[in-house]
Amino acid sequence: MSLEKAYDYIVIGAGSAGCVLANRLSEDPENSVLLLEAGGKDKNPWIHVPIGYFKTMHNPKTDWCYMTEPDPGINGRQLQWPRGKVLGGSSSLNGLLYVRGQKEDYDDWAALGNQGWSYDEILPYFKKSENQERGADKYHGAGGPLSVSNIRIRREICDKFIEAAEQTGIPRNEDSNGETQEGVGYFQLTINRNGTRCSTAVGFLRPAMKRPNLDVATKALVHRIDFSGDRAVGLEVSIDGVKHRIACNKEIVLSAGAINSPQILMLSGIGDKEELAKHNISVVKDLPGVGKNLQDHLQIRTIYKVNKPITLNDEVNNPIRKMMMGVEYAMFRTGPLTMAASQVCIFTKTDPAMERPDIQYHLQPLSADKPADGTHKFSAFTASVCQLRPTSTGRIELKSGNPEDYPAIHPNYLATEEDQKTAIEAIKVTRNIINAPALKPLISEEHEPGVQFQSDEELLEYARNRATTIYHPTGTCKMGHDEMAVVDDRLRVHGLQGLRVVDASIMPIIVSGNTNAPTIMIAEKASDMIKQDAQAAAVAAVVGS
Repeated sequence: MSLEKAYDYIVIGAGSAGCVLANRLSEDPENSVLLLEAGGKDKNPWIHVPIGYFKTMHNPKTDWCYMTEPDPGINGRQLQWPRGKVLGGSSSLNGLLYVRGQKEDYDDWAALGNQGWSYDEILPYFKKSENQERGADKYHGAGGPLSVSNIRIRREICDKFIEAAEQTGIPRNEDSNGETQEGVGYFQLTINRNGTRCSTAVGFLRPAMKRPNLDVATKALVHRIDFSGDRAVGLEVSIDGVKHRIACNKEIVLSAGAINSPQILMLSGIGDKEELAKHNISVVKDLPGVGKNLQDHLQIRTIYKVNKPITLNDEVNNPIRKMMMGVEYAMFRTGPLTMAASQVCIFTKTDPAMERPDIQYHLQPLSADKPADGTHKFSAFTASVCQLRPTSTGRIELKSGNPEDYPAIHPNYLATEEDQKTAIEAIKVTRNIINAPALKPLISEEHEPGVQFQSDEELLEYARNRATTIYHPTGTCKMGHDEMAVVDDRLRVHGLQGLRVVDASIMPIIVSGNTNAPTIMIAEKASDMIKQDAQAAAVAAVVGS
């Protein structure tokens, strides 16, 4: 790699979106592409073991280990916000759950004036990325780089939970990424057929790194983007601590995620001019929406002890069984080490009168205070529930003009009456499922929140004291055409040339589910838009001459 040359495209961030962009933009051998990743390589073996998130989350070697500011909505608590610090970004650390969201999510984006983002228009990009174990059909693709597999292990406690949900009136749904999302069933996972994680680094980047027109630099911290007038022309970056200035001929694509994309924009003079002035940053473009509109899914974990040794806690806490788990995975790539963060998903409504689901469940056949601490010593499972479309929004703010300083994260959880009501009702839905005939005989105790929490006020207080992030920050560089929008519907930063944002930060409204698959879709669509715009510019140049 020679940093003396100018690149056609520079992609900042090798995460869920950046790896896709690097692959697709380098498909044309005429394009020179540079991918910059502030973290390191994805060499840690635990990254590639599906259940390895227990070892990689909250590990400063693989996780940026962000921490929110004290949040009034959760009684002043600060939450850990894991983000991937390696090639693949958070797709190398996440729970491997493949969820697209609801059709209406994307139709709502389009209804806001974002042309090209309706469900029918974005569905081909989901299909393009997928290598589906279930095969190709109307809703799924089977020829893409991203391996999407079915759950391999079906446990008694999971089957009982599904049966109990059905007994409460929730329909069975074998494909929540298909015709309809509503219902209960097993998650699909981003796992290779050989039982290893399929991050975007594995699926998209690794094959593309063989191309001579793609360079990849790790330990590359971007300081700022450089401009000539209103055009992005290069950037300043430290690679292994050595500063470089790298020129760009066509476009810089910012894919650093919902925390770092707005941070880099602000460090580069793009943001609210009054906030930039606090840090003596010269204004390139006054865009007050940069860092605003932060949305995340807040999960309320309920934990139930069971009277049979049928949870993963029982296996992990037995030294012999734990050893055999490792042996099985090493020899056959099967067994509990191939488990994702959750097994069963439910998309349902807190009010039957609603048109579509407003809450999601992640059922885990284990329990823990947090992944890094290991499982509890007793038999238990976790039924985690989150509000799909929270109405509370937060913000990302600079703490200084130093790119090494983490920004301030203000999630602003449970700030609206609607979000508070949903939290209360979600716990009630959980208890309704737990008390269904299929599951109730297995339950020995409600460990959390506990039966002492009964009134609406008590349930909300429990949520404020115990709810935590489910790791889905979005929306901080939102797409749109209003005064708070940061990018247009082709993901170009408003008022500037040669600069786009392509990652989960562009979501104007958070999707109704996990965010990894939608982020990959966004990058697939953006890659096509970048190619189309480049072709149009080339034609215009010829005509103009």
